[in-house]
Amino acid sequence: MKVLLVNPRFPTTYWGYQYSLQVIGKKASLPPLGLITVAACLPPTWELRLVDLNLRPLADADLIWADAVLIGGMLLQLGSMRQVMARARECGRRVVVGGPAPSESPELFEGADVVFRGEVEGRVGELVRAISAGGDGPLVLTPPAKTFPAMNGVPAARFDLLDLDGYASMSVQYSRGCPYDCEFCDIVQLFGRVPRVKHPPQVLAELDRLYELGWRGSLFFVDDNFIGNRREVRRLLPTVAHWQEARGHPFDLYTEASLDLARDPSLVREMVRAGFSAVFVGIETPSEEALRSCGKLQNLKVETTQAVDLLTGAGLEVMGGFIVGFDTDGPDIFAAHRELLYSAPIPLAMIGLLSAVPGTALWRRLELEGRLRGNPSGDQFDRPNFEPVMDEETLLRGYAELLAELYCPREYYRRCATFLGRVGRTPPVRGRGLSDLAAFFNGVLHVGILGRRRRHFWALLWHTLTRAPKAFRRAVTCAIKGEHMIRYTEEHVLPRIAKAAAEARAENDRSRVFEEARWLEPVVDEQTSAAAG
Repeated sequence: MKVLLVNPRFPTTYWGYQYSLQVIGKKASLPPLGLITVAACLPPTWELRLVDLNLRPLADADLIWADAVLIGGMLLQLGSMRQVMARARECGRRVVVGGPAPSESPELFEGADVVFRGEVEGRVGELVRAISAGGDGPLVLTPPAKTFPAMNGVPAARFDLLDLDGYASMSVQYSRGCPYDCEFCDIVQLFGRVPRVKHPPQVLAELDRLYELGWRGSLFFVDDNFIGNRREVRRLLPTVAHWQEARGHPFDLYTEASLDLARDPSLVREMVRAGFSAVFVGIETPSEEALRSCGKLQNLKVETTQAVDLLTGAGLEVMGGFIVGFDTDGPDIFAAHRELLYSAPIPLAMIGLLSAVPGTALWRRLELEGRLRGNPSGDQFDRPNFEPVMDEETLLRGYAELLAELYCPREYYRRCATFLGRVGRTPPVRGRGLSDLAAFFNGVLHVGILGRRRRHFWALLWHTLTRAPKAFRRAVTCAIKGEHMIRYTEEHVLPRIAKAAAEARAENDRSRVFEEARWLEPVVDEQTSAAAG
Protein backbone atom coordinates (compact mmCIF):
# COMPACT_ATOMS: atom_id res chain seq x y z
CA MET A 1 0.00 0.00 0.00
CA LYS A 2 1.02 3.55 -0.75
CA VAL A 3 -0.51 5.84 1.86
CA LEU A 4 -0.49 9.62 1.70
CA LEU A 5 -0.89 11.38 5.05
CA VAL A 6 -2.15 14.96 4.77
CA ASN A 7 -2.14 17.63 7.46
CA PRO A 8 -4.79 20.22 6.43
CA ARG A 9 -4.02 23.89 6.40
CA PHE A 10 -4.65 25.96 9.51
CA PRO A 11 -6.25 29.38 9.09
CA THR A 12 -4.38 32.30 10.58
CA THR A 13 -4.85 32.21 14.34
CA TYR A 14 -3.19 33.60 17.46
CA TRP A 15 -1.47 30.28 18.18
CA GLY A 16 -0.39 29.89 14.54
CA TYR A 17 2.15 32.74 14.90
CA GLN A 18 2.05 33.17 11.11
CA TYR A 19 3.48 36.72 11.09
CA SER A 20 6.19 35.76 13.56
CA LEU A 21 7.10 32.76 11.41
CA GLN A 22 7.68 35.11 8.48
CA VAL A 23 10.19 37.01 10.60
CA ILE A 24 12.24 33.92 11.53
CA GLY A 25 11.98 32.20 8.15
CA LYS A 26 9.77 29.25 9.22
CA LYS A 27 6.49 28.04 7.69
CA ALA A 28 4.62 26.36 10.56
CA SER A 29 4.80 26.50 14.32
CA LEU A 30 4.32 22.76 15.02
CA PRO A 31 4.31 19.45 13.12
CA PRO A 32 1.27 17.13 12.82
CA LEU A 33 2.19 14.87 15.74
CA GLY A 34 -1.04 12.88 15.53
CA LEU A 35 -0.46 11.93 11.90
CA ILE A 36 3.14 10.86 12.37
CA THR A 37 2.08 8.82 15.42
CA VAL A 38 -0.53 7.06 13.29
CA ALA A 39 2.17 6.54 10.65
CA ALA A 40 4.26 4.68 13.22
CA CYS A 41 1.35 2.26 13.77
CA LEU A 42 0.98 1.28 10.11
CA PRO A 43 2.63 -1.83 8.63
CA PRO A 44 6.37 -1.32 8.01
CA THR A 45 6.00 -2.70 4.47
CA TRP A 46 3.69 0.15 3.47
CA GLU A 47 5.11 3.18 1.67
CA LEU A 48 4.26 6.42 3.45
CA ARG A 49 4.43 10.03 2.34
CA LEU A 50 3.47 13.06 4.43
CA VAL A 51 2.28 16.40 3.04
CA ASP A 52 1.77 19.25 5.50
CA LEU A 53 -0.28 21.90 3.69
CA ASN A 54 1.10 24.48 6.11
CA LEU A 55 4.51 23.90 4.49
CA ARG A 56 3.65 23.24 0.85
CA PRO A 57 0.61 22.72 -1.43
CA LEU A 58 -0.81 19.30 -2.19
CA ALA A 59 0.32 18.32 -5.70
CA ASP A 60 -1.70 16.17 -8.09
CA ALA A 61 1.35 13.89 -8.27
CA ASP A 62 0.98 13.14 -4.53
CA LEU A 63 -2.60 11.98 -5.01
CA ILE A 64 -1.80 9.99 -8.13
CA TRP A 65 1.02 8.21 -6.24
CA ALA A 66 -1.23 7.13 -3.35
CA ASP A 67 -3.57 4.19 -2.97
CA ALA A 68 -5.25 5.80 0.05
CA VAL A 69 -5.27 9.25 1.63
CA LEU A 70 -5.32 9.71 5.43
CA ILE A 71 -6.41 13.14 6.65
CA GLY A 72 -6.26 14.17 10.30
CA GLY A 73 -7.32 17.43 11.86
CA MET A 74 -9.32 19.62 14.20
CA LEU A 75 -12.57 21.48 13.60
CA LEU A 76 -10.49 24.58 12.94
CA GLN A 77 -9.12 22.80 9.85
CA LEU A 78 -12.52 21.63 8.58
CA GLY A 79 -12.54 23.73 5.41
CA SER A 80 -9.11 22.49 4.33
CA MET A 81 -10.00 18.90 5.26
CA ARG A 82 -13.03 18.99 3.00
CA GLN A 83 -11.00 20.40 0.10
CA VAL A 84 -8.45 17.58 0.41
CA MET A 85 -11.24 15.00 0.64
CA ALA A 86 -12.84 16.32 -2.55
CA ARG A 87 -9.56 16.27 -4.49
CA ALA A 88 -8.75 12.74 -3.32
CA ARG A 89 -12.20 11.49 -4.31
CA GLU A 90 -11.85 13.10 -7.74
CA CYS A 91 -8.67 11.05 -8.19
CA GLY A 92 -10.50 7.89 -7.12
CA ARG A 93 -8.46 7.45 -3.95
CA ARG A 94 -9.77 5.90 -0.76
CA VAL A 95 -10.24 8.62 1.87
CA VAL A 96 -9.82 8.00 5.60
CA VAL A 97 -10.29 10.82 8.13
CA GLY A 98 -9.47 10.86 11.83
CA GLY A 99 -8.40 13.07 14.69
CA PRO A 100 -10.36 15.38 17.02
CA ALA A 101 -12.77 16.78 14.40
CA PRO A 102 -14.06 13.44 13.03
CA SER A 103 -14.07 12.00 16.56
CA GLU A 104 -16.33 14.80 17.82
CA SER A 105 -18.45 15.42 14.70
CA PRO A 106 -18.38 12.45 12.28
CA GLU A 107 -21.47 13.78 10.50
CA LEU A 108 -19.35 16.59 9.02
CA PHE A 109 -17.32 14.14 6.89
CA GLU A 110 -19.85 12.58 4.54
CA GLY A 111 -17.35 12.59 1.66
CA ALA A 112 -14.97 10.18 3.42
CA ASP A 113 -14.87 6.44 2.82
CA VAL A 114 -13.86 5.83 6.44
CA VAL A 115 -14.35 8.03 9.51
CA PHE A 116 -12.08 6.74 12.29
CA ARG A 117 -13.13 7.99 15.71
CA GLY A 118 -10.96 7.92 18.81
CA GLU A 119 -7.40 6.75 19.36
CA VAL A 120 -5.68 4.31 17.01
CA GLU A 121 -3.61 2.39 19.59
CA GLY A 122 -5.23 -0.95 20.32
CA ARG A 123 -7.25 -0.68 17.09
CA VAL A 124 -4.45 -0.75 14.52
CA GLY A 125 -5.82 -3.85 12.83
CA GLU A 126 -9.20 -2.17 12.45
CA LEU A 127 -7.57 0.86 10.82
CA VAL A 128 -5.37 -1.23 8.52
CA ARG A 129 -8.38 -3.23 7.29
CA ALA A 130 -10.35 -0.03 6.72
CA ILE A 131 -7.53 1.49 4.65
CA SER A 132 -6.97 -1.67 2.64
CA ALA A 133 -10.60 -2.64 1.98
CA GLY A 134 -12.64 -1.53 -0.97
CA GLY A 135 -16.35 -0.87 -0.92
CA ASP A 136 -18.54 2.16 -0.60
CA GLY A 137 -18.44 4.58 2.28
CA PRO A 138 -18.97 6.09 4.59
CA LEU A 139 -17.82 3.58 7.22
CA VAL A 140 -17.76 5.08 10.73
CA LEU A 141 -15.45 3.23 13.11
CA THR A 142 -16.26 4.06 16.74
CA PRO A 143 -14.28 2.78 19.74
CA PRO A 144 -15.98 0.75 22.48
CA ALA A 145 -17.52 3.01 25.08
CA LYS A 146 -15.25 4.24 27.89
CA THR A 147 -12.17 2.40 26.68
CA PHE A 148 -8.83 4.15 26.35
CA PRO A 149 -5.59 2.43 25.34
CA ALA A 150 -2.57 2.38 27.59
CA MET A 151 0.18 4.80 26.57
CA ASN A 152 2.87 2.13 26.90
CA GLY A 153 1.61 0.81 23.56
CA VAL A 154 2.13 4.10 21.71
CA PRO A 155 5.09 3.83 19.31
CA ALA A 156 7.61 6.59 18.77
CA ALA A 157 6.33 9.05 16.18
CA ARG A 158 7.77 8.98 12.65
CA PHE A 159 9.72 12.22 12.91
CA ASP A 160 11.71 11.12 9.85
CA LEU A 161 8.68 11.89 7.66
CA LEU A 162 8.88 15.58 8.55
CA ASP A 163 10.70 18.43 6.86
CA LEU A 164 12.23 19.61 10.14
CA ASP A 165 13.53 22.87 8.70
CA GLY A 166 9.99 24.11 8.07
CA TYR A 167 8.94 24.17 11.72
CA ALA A 168 9.62 26.59 14.55
CA SER A 169 9.14 23.89 17.17
CA MET A 170 8.91 20.11 17.47
CA SER A 171 6.45 18.24 19.68
CA VAL A 172 6.15 15.03 21.70
CA GLN A 173 3.37 13.62 23.85
CA TYR A 174 3.74 12.20 27.34
CA SER A 175 0.16 11.81 28.56
CA ARG A 176 -3.48 11.83 27.51
CA GLY A 177 -6.47 12.69 29.66
CA CYS A 178 -7.21 15.15 32.45
CA PRO A 179 -8.53 14.63 36.00
CA TYR A 180 -10.61 17.81 35.91
CA ASP A 181 -14.07 18.35 34.47
CA CYS A 182 -14.35 21.86 33.03
CA GLU A 183 -17.75 22.24 31.37
CA PHE A 184 -16.43 23.83 28.15
CA CYS A 185 -13.52 21.42 27.56
CA ASP A 186 -13.63 18.28 25.40
CA ILE A 187 -10.46 16.60 26.71
CA VAL A 188 -12.32 14.25 29.06
CA GLN A 189 -14.62 13.20 26.21
CA LEU A 190 -11.70 12.57 23.87
CA PHE A 191 -9.13 11.07 26.23
CA GLY A 192 -10.79 10.24 29.53
CA ARG A 193 -10.59 11.50 33.10
CA VAL A 194 -7.71 9.28 34.25
CA PRO A 195 -4.43 10.59 32.77
CA ARG A 196 -2.47 7.84 31.01
CA VAL A 197 1.28 8.27 30.63
CA LYS A 198 4.20 6.86 28.70
CA HIS A 199 7.03 5.20 30.58
CA PRO A 200 10.14 7.41 30.88
CA PRO A 201 12.17 5.21 28.46
CA GLN A 202 9.53 5.81 25.78
CA VAL A 203 9.87 9.57 26.18
CA LEU A 204 13.67 9.42 26.16
CA ALA A 205 13.60 7.30 22.99
CA GLU A 206 11.63 10.05 21.23
CA LEU A 207 14.03 12.71 22.51
CA ASP A 208 16.91 10.57 21.24
CA ARG A 209 15.30 10.28 17.81
CA LEU A 210 14.81 14.02 17.46
CA TYR A 211 18.36 14.61 18.65
CA GLU A 212 19.71 12.11 16.10
CA LEU A 213 17.78 13.82 13.32
CA GLY A 214 19.52 17.07 14.22
CA TRP A 215 16.72 18.94 15.97
CA ARG A 216 17.74 21.58 18.53
CA GLY A 217 15.73 24.24 20.30
CA SER A 218 12.01 24.49 21.05
CA LEU A 219 10.12 21.29 21.96
CA PHE A 220 6.46 21.23 22.99
CA PHE A 221 5.04 18.55 25.29
CA VAL A 222 1.53 18.65 23.83
CA ASP A 223 -0.21 17.16 26.89
CA ASP A 224 -3.45 18.95 27.73
CA ASN A 225 -2.42 18.84 31.39
CA PHE A 226 1.20 17.76 31.81
CA ILE A 227 0.79 17.45 35.59
CA GLY A 228 -2.50 15.50 35.45
CA ASN A 229 -0.73 12.47 36.95
CA ARG A 230 1.71 14.07 39.37
CA ARG A 231 3.11 10.85 40.78
CA GLU A 232 4.20 9.71 37.33
CA VAL A 233 5.45 13.08 36.14
CA ARG A 234 7.74 13.19 39.18
CA ARG A 235 9.28 9.96 37.90
CA LEU A 236 9.74 11.38 34.42
CA LEU A 237 11.29 14.78 35.15
CA PRO A 238 14.60 13.63 36.71
CA THR A 239 15.26 11.34 33.73
CA VAL A 240 14.62 14.20 31.30
CA ALA A 241 16.84 16.52 33.36
CA HIS A 242 19.67 13.97 33.28
CA TRP A 243 19.21 13.45 29.53
CA GLN A 244 19.36 17.20 28.91
CA GLU A 245 22.41 17.74 31.12
CA ALA A 246 24.30 14.91 29.41
CA ARG A 247 23.79 16.59 26.01
CA GLY A 248 24.25 20.22 26.95
CA HIS A 249 20.54 21.12 27.13
CA PRO A 250 19.65 20.83 23.43
CA PHE A 251 15.90 21.31 23.95
CA ASP A 252 13.92 24.26 25.29
CA LEU A 253 10.74 22.64 26.66
CA TYR A 254 7.27 24.04 27.14
CA THR A 255 3.87 22.50 27.89
CA GLU A 256 0.34 23.01 29.25
CA ALA A 257 -0.65 22.61 32.89
CA SER A 258 -3.37 23.62 35.32
CA LEU A 259 -2.90 26.71 37.47
CA ASP A 260 -2.63 24.63 40.64
CA LEU A 261 0.90 23.72 39.50
CA ALA A 262 1.84 26.78 41.54
CA ARG A 263 0.81 24.93 44.72
CA ASP A 264 3.67 22.48 44.20
CA PRO A 265 6.97 24.44 44.23
CA SER A 266 9.12 21.29 44.23
CA LEU A 267 7.42 20.09 41.04
CA VAL A 268 7.96 23.51 39.47
CA ARG A 269 11.68 23.30 40.32
CA GLU A 270 11.89 19.83 38.76
CA MET A 271 10.28 21.11 35.58
CA VAL A 272 12.72 24.01 35.32
CA ARG A 273 15.67 21.71 35.98
CA ALA A 274 14.45 19.43 33.16
CA GLY A 275 14.53 22.38 30.77
CA PHE A 276 11.01 23.78 30.81
CA SER A 277 10.92 27.53 30.23
CA ALA A 278 7.20 28.16 29.57
CA VAL A 279 3.78 26.78 30.40
CA PHE A 280 0.34 27.51 29.02
CA VAL A 281 -2.22 27.84 31.81
CA GLY A 282 -5.99 28.02 31.49
CA ILE A 283 -6.67 30.93 33.84
CA GLU A 284 -10.01 31.55 32.07
CA THR A 285 -11.52 34.33 34.19
CA PRO A 286 -11.00 36.51 37.26
CA SER A 287 -14.61 35.74 38.27
CA GLU A 288 -14.87 33.13 41.02
CA GLU A 289 -18.57 32.78 40.23
CA ALA A 290 -17.78 31.90 36.60
CA LEU A 291 -15.10 29.41 37.67
CA ARG A 292 -17.58 27.64 39.92
CA SER A 293 -20.33 27.64 37.31
CA CYS A 294 -18.09 26.05 34.63
CA GLY A 295 -16.54 23.50 36.99
CA LYS A 296 -13.00 24.93 36.95
CA LEU A 297 -12.67 24.42 40.69
CA GLN A 298 -8.91 23.77 40.62
CA ASN A 299 -8.35 27.46 39.87
CA LEU A 300 -10.11 28.41 43.09
CA LYS A 301 -7.37 26.71 45.11
CA VAL A 302 -4.82 29.44 44.28
CA GLU A 303 -4.83 33.21 43.95
CA THR A 304 -4.19 33.90 40.26
CA THR A 305 -1.67 36.75 40.45
CA GLN A 306 0.33 35.05 43.20
CA ALA A 307 0.37 31.80 41.23
CA VAL A 308 1.60 33.52 38.07
CA ASP A 309 4.27 35.39 40.05
CA LEU A 310 5.50 32.14 41.61
CA LEU A 311 5.75 30.35 38.27
CA THR A 312 7.42 33.35 36.62
CA GLY A 313 9.93 33.78 39.42
CA ALA A 314 10.86 30.10 39.12
CA GLY A 315 11.73 30.61 35.43
CA LEU A 316 8.52 29.68 33.62
CA GLU A 317 6.85 32.11 31.25
CA VAL A 318 3.10 31.83 31.80
CA MET A 319 1.03 31.94 28.63
CA GLY A 320 -2.51 32.57 29.84
CA GLY A 321 -5.77 31.41 28.34
CA PHE A 322 -8.84 33.53 29.14
CA ILE A 323 -12.53 33.36 28.24
CA VAL A 324 -15.35 35.91 28.22
CA GLY A 325 -19.02 35.16 27.71
CA PHE A 326 -19.79 32.82 30.60
CA ASP A 327 -23.44 32.84 31.65
CA THR A 328 -22.48 34.58 34.89
CA ASP A 329 -20.51 37.35 33.13
CA GLY A 330 -21.90 40.87 33.14
CA PRO A 331 -20.55 44.00 31.40
CA ASP A 332 -18.14 44.54 34.31
CA ILE A 333 -16.16 41.39 33.39
CA PHE A 334 -14.00 43.28 30.89
CA ALA A 335 -12.71 45.67 33.55
CA ALA A 336 -11.95 42.67 35.78
CA HIS A 337 -9.84 41.10 33.03
CA ARG A 338 -7.97 44.38 32.55
CA GLU A 339 -7.23 44.65 36.27
CA LEU A 340 -5.83 41.11 36.34
CA LEU A 341 -3.65 41.60 33.26
CA TYR A 342 -2.27 44.88 34.55
CA SER A 343 -0.99 43.11 37.65
CA ALA A 344 0.17 39.73 36.27
CA PRO A 345 3.32 39.27 34.11
CA ILE A 346 1.62 37.56 31.13
CA PRO A 347 2.78 38.84 27.71
CA LEU A 348 0.83 36.21 25.76
CA ALA A 349 -2.71 36.49 27.10
CA MET A 350 -5.12 34.68 24.81
CA ILE A 351 -8.70 35.84 25.35
CA GLY A 352 -11.48 34.11 23.44
CA LEU A 353 -15.24 34.10 23.41
CA LEU A 354 -16.78 31.07 25.06
CA SER A 355 -17.63 28.49 22.40
CA ALA A 356 -19.65 25.29 22.78
CA VAL A 357 -17.63 22.36 21.44
CA PRO A 358 -19.65 19.30 20.34
CA GLY A 359 -19.69 16.55 22.95
CA THR A 360 -18.83 18.74 25.94
CA ALA A 361 -20.99 19.19 29.00
CA LEU A 362 -21.52 22.80 27.90
CA TRP A 363 -22.79 21.66 24.50
CA ARG A 364 -25.22 19.20 26.09
CA ARG A 365 -26.53 21.79 28.56
CA LEU A 366 -27.07 24.44 25.91
CA GLU A 367 -28.74 21.90 23.66
CA LEU A 368 -31.23 21.08 26.42
CA GLU A 369 -31.82 24.80 26.97
CA GLY A 370 -32.44 25.36 23.26
CA ARG A 371 -29.62 27.91 22.99
CA LEU A 372 -27.36 26.30 20.38
CA ARG A 373 -26.98 27.89 16.97
CA GLY A 374 -26.22 26.27 13.64
CA ASN A 375 -22.41 26.50 13.58
CA PRO A 376 -21.06 23.27 15.19
CA SER A 377 -17.54 24.54 15.75
CA GLY A 378 -18.07 28.20 16.45
CA ASP A 379 -15.36 30.80 16.02
CA GLN A 380 -14.15 33.03 18.78
CA PHE A 381 -14.02 36.05 16.47
CA ASP A 382 -17.47 35.64 14.99
CA ARG A 383 -20.76 35.50 16.85
CA PRO A 384 -21.00 32.86 19.60
CA ASN A 385 -22.40 29.52 18.45
CA PHE A 386 -25.04 29.77 21.19
CA GLU A 387 -27.34 32.43 22.61
CA PRO A 388 -25.32 34.24 25.34
CA VAL A 389 -26.88 35.55 28.52
CA MET A 390 -25.18 38.93 28.18
CA ASP A 391 -26.57 41.18 25.45
CA GLU A 392 -24.65 39.97 22.42
CA GLU A 393 -23.69 43.37 21.05
CA THR A 394 -22.43 44.40 24.50
CA LEU A 395 -20.42 41.18 24.73
CA LEU A 396 -18.81 41.57 21.30
CA ARG A 397 -18.00 45.26 21.65
CA GLY A 398 -16.55 44.78 25.13
CA TYR A 399 -14.49 41.88 23.83
CA ALA A 400 -13.17 43.93 20.91
CA GLU A 401 -12.20 46.83 23.16
CA LEU A 402 -10.40 44.44 25.52
CA LEU A 403 -8.37 42.85 22.70
CA ALA A 404 -7.59 46.23 21.13
CA GLU A 405 -6.12 47.41 24.43
CA LEU A 406 -4.38 44.13 25.18
CA TYR A 407 -2.49 44.08 21.89
CA CYS A 408 -1.83 47.73 21.26
CA PRO A 409 1.99 47.98 21.06
CA ARG A 410 2.34 50.08 24.20
CA GLU A 411 0.37 47.66 26.40
CA TYR A 412 1.91 44.50 24.94
CA TYR A 413 5.47 45.76 25.42
CA ARG A 414 4.60 46.95 28.94
CA ARG A 415 3.55 43.41 29.86
CA CYS A 416 6.74 42.07 28.28
CA ALA A 417 8.87 44.43 30.38
CA THR A 418 7.00 43.37 33.52
CA PHE A 419 7.55 39.72 32.71
CA LEU A 420 11.25 40.13 31.84
CA GLY A 421 11.86 41.95 35.11
CA ARG A 422 10.38 39.11 37.17
CA VAL A 423 11.32 35.91 35.35
CA GLY A 424 13.89 33.65 36.95
CA ARG A 425 16.70 31.79 35.24
CA THR A 426 16.21 28.57 33.28
CA PRO A 427 18.93 26.22 31.99
CA PRO A 428 20.48 27.57 28.79
CA VAL A 429 19.73 25.88 25.47
CA ARG A 430 22.98 25.29 23.64
CA GLY A 431 23.87 24.09 20.20
CA ARG A 432 20.93 25.60 18.35
CA GLY A 433 23.16 26.27 15.37
CA LEU A 434 22.98 28.67 12.46
CA SER A 435 19.19 28.54 12.10
CA ASP A 436 18.72 29.92 15.61
CA LEU A 437 21.30 32.62 15.01
CA ALA A 438 19.60 33.54 11.75
CA ALA A 439 16.25 33.76 13.52
CA PHE A 440 17.75 36.13 16.09
CA PHE A 441 19.23 38.47 13.47
CA ASN A 442 16.04 38.31 11.39
CA GLY A 443 14.12 39.42 14.45
CA VAL A 444 16.44 42.37 14.99
CA LEU A 445 16.23 43.29 11.30
CA HIS A 446 12.50 42.94 10.68
CA VAL A 447 11.23 44.14 14.06
CA GLY A 448 13.98 46.46 15.30
CA ILE A 449 15.05 48.11 12.04
CA LEU A 450 12.36 47.68 9.38
CA GLY A 451 9.34 47.20 11.65
CA ARG A 452 6.65 49.69 12.58
CA ARG A 453 7.25 49.02 16.28
CA ARG A 454 11.01 49.52 16.33
CA ARG A 455 10.79 52.24 19.00
CA HIS A 456 9.09 49.79 21.38
CA PHE A 457 11.57 47.06 20.37
CA TRP A 458 14.69 49.03 21.25
CA ALA A 459 13.13 50.41 24.44
CA LEU A 460 12.41 46.84 25.56
CA LEU A 461 15.94 45.67 24.74
CA TRP A 462 17.49 48.62 26.59
CA HIS A 463 15.21 48.01 29.57
CA THR A 464 16.22 44.34 29.59
CA LEU A 465 19.97 44.95 29.18
CA THR A 466 20.02 47.47 32.02
CA ARG A 467 17.66 45.71 34.44
CA ALA A 468 17.43 42.02 33.52
CA PRO A 469 20.30 41.08 31.17
CA LYS A 470 19.78 37.35 31.86
CA ALA A 471 16.48 37.64 29.98
CA PHE A 472 17.88 39.27 26.81
CA ARG A 473 17.12 36.30 24.54
CA ARG A 474 13.59 36.18 25.92
CA ALA A 475 13.17 39.89 25.14
CA VAL A 476 13.90 39.35 21.45
CA THR A 477 11.56 36.35 21.40
CA CYS A 478 8.79 38.41 23.01
CA ALA A 479 9.20 41.09 20.36
CA ILE A 480 9.06 38.55 17.51
CA LYS A 481 5.92 36.93 18.94
CA GLY A 482 4.42 40.36 19.46
CA GLU A 483 4.61 41.05 15.73
CA HIS A 484 2.05 38.32 15.17
CA MET A 485 -0.15 39.16 18.14
CA ILE A 486 -0.37 42.86 17.28
CA ARG A 487 -0.77 42.48 13.51
CA TYR A 488 -3.26 39.65 13.75
CA THR A 489 -5.38 41.58 16.24
CA GLU A 490 -5.35 44.76 14.13
CA GLU A 491 -5.75 43.23 10.68
CA HIS A 492 -7.94 40.17 11.29
CA VAL A 493 -9.57 39.98 14.69
CA LEU A 494 -10.95 43.47 15.30
CA PRO A 495 -12.59 43.81 11.85
CA ARG A 496 -14.26 40.42 12.25
CA ILE A 497 -15.59 41.21 15.71
CA ALA A 498 -16.87 44.59 14.47
CA LYS A 499 -18.76 42.81 11.69
CA ALA A 500 -20.19 40.28 14.15
CA ALA A 501 -21.28 43.08 16.52
CA ALA A 502 -23.00 44.89 13.64
CA GLU A 503 -24.86 41.67 12.75
CA ALA A 504 -25.93 41.22 16.36
CA ARG A 505 -27.16 44.81 16.51
CA ALA A 506 -29.11 44.44 13.27
CA GLU A 507 -30.71 41.27 14.60
CA ASN A 508 -31.62 43.02 17.83
CA ASP A 509 -33.18 45.87 15.84
CA ARG A 510 -35.25 43.43 13.78
CA SER A 511 -36.40 41.65 16.93
CA ARG A 512 -37.35 44.96 18.53
CA VAL A 513 -39.37 46.00 15.48
CA PHE A 514 -41.06 42.60 15.44
CA GLU A 515 -41.98 42.83 19.14
CA GLU A 516 -43.32 46.36 18.67
CA ALA A 517 -45.38 45.19 15.72
CA ARG A 518 -46.84 42.36 17.81
CA TRP A 519 -47.68 44.83 20.58
CA LEU A 520 -49.31 47.27 18.18
CA GLU A 521 -51.28 44.64 16.25
CA PRO A 522 -54.27 44.46 18.66
CA VAL A 523 -54.39 48.26 18.90
CA VAL A 524 -54.38 48.64 15.10
CA ASP A 525 -57.08 45.97 14.76
CA GLU A 526 -59.24 47.76 17.33
CA GLN A 527 -58.81 51.13 15.62
CA THR A 528 -59.55 49.59 12.21
CA SER A 529 -62.71 47.95 13.52
CA ALA A 530 -63.85 51.21 15.13
CA ALA A 531 -63.27 53.13 11.90
CA ALA A 532 -65.17 50.51 9.89
CA GLY A 533 -68.09 50.72 12.33
